Amino acid sequence: MSDTCQPSRRRFLGRTVTLAAAGAAGRAAASDRPDVEEPARQDGAAAELRAGKIFMPTAVYSAEADQRILKLFASLRVADVSDGMDKAGLQNIGLVSADIRPLWRDTQRFTHRFVGVAVTARYVPTNRPPAGRRETKAFDRWVGQWYKDLSSEPFVSLIRPGTALVIEDAAGADVGSIGSNNIMGWKLRGCVGVVTSATARDTDEIAAQGIPLYYHGPGRGIRPGRNEIESVNRPVVIGGVTVVPGDVVVADGDGVIAVPRRSADEVAAYARATMQGDKAGRRKLYQKLGLPPDDSVR
Repeated sequence: MSDTCQPSRRRFLGRTVTLAAAGAAGRAAASDRPDVEEPARQDGAAAELRAGKIFMPTAVYSAEADQRILKLFASLRVADVSDGMDKAGLQNIGLVSADIRPLWRDTQRFTHRFVGVAVTARYVPTNRPPAGRRETKAFDRWVGQWYKDLSSEPFVSLIRPGTALVIEDAAGADVGSIGSNNIMGWKLRGCVGVVTSATARDTDEIAAQGIPLYYHGPGRGIRPGRNEIESVNRPVVIGGVTVVPGDVVVADGDGVIAVPRRSADEVAAYARATMQGDKAGRRKLYQKLGLPPDDSVR
């Protein structure tokens, strides 16, 4: 069974925005600057490219299609899925660098593990000057304006039950785009886990809250003055892997793997058989060793 999708439209801030509308907005903004040439005054294809062009359209899947896929991958481990990827001819595809690791682990119930469908966001390093020293009220206004205009979270409206939020963030920036407060808000909307190419702050609290987070390391700074939101639900790169919105993301103590949606059914079927065989074999060994059964063999 294949999922249906609509590649010609994008979801943004809870509304569907056509590329044509986005282009019109860009032209209006350009007209305010005398040094920016109007695309209409340029030649055909060159004008389209110069104004910015998307070559990888975003497929939009229904919530029902996502839930069907999530059932196929329920309880599968990264190792099982990696074997499924090999069987599907995708050897070494989707395996995120081991530098992206879990913030915390639960070796009793394995609650740090998750399977989700990717919603993506990309933040880039800012090229704007820092605020400098300001009075408290002026600084707080500057921070609030930056969050509102430059580094917001427009992806929040796309989060639904089963979402894996995948964030490519400003490389090398000591910035905590993910913190103990906003990650709880994402969980409240249905996010099952978060993967980032970069950093997070409030890591003690996030671990105490028990929300799965896979990241590169701690980041202490706030977003204002450090990064800007570049896109939502476009392909992102995490640990050397391209993650496309709608891909299946599996995460556990072995790290993270992203399964292309087009191959998800085939990968899941082989991974399921692999996991069942492994559990059966390990259950017998548990019995011989006198070990009580745990969640890893049930």
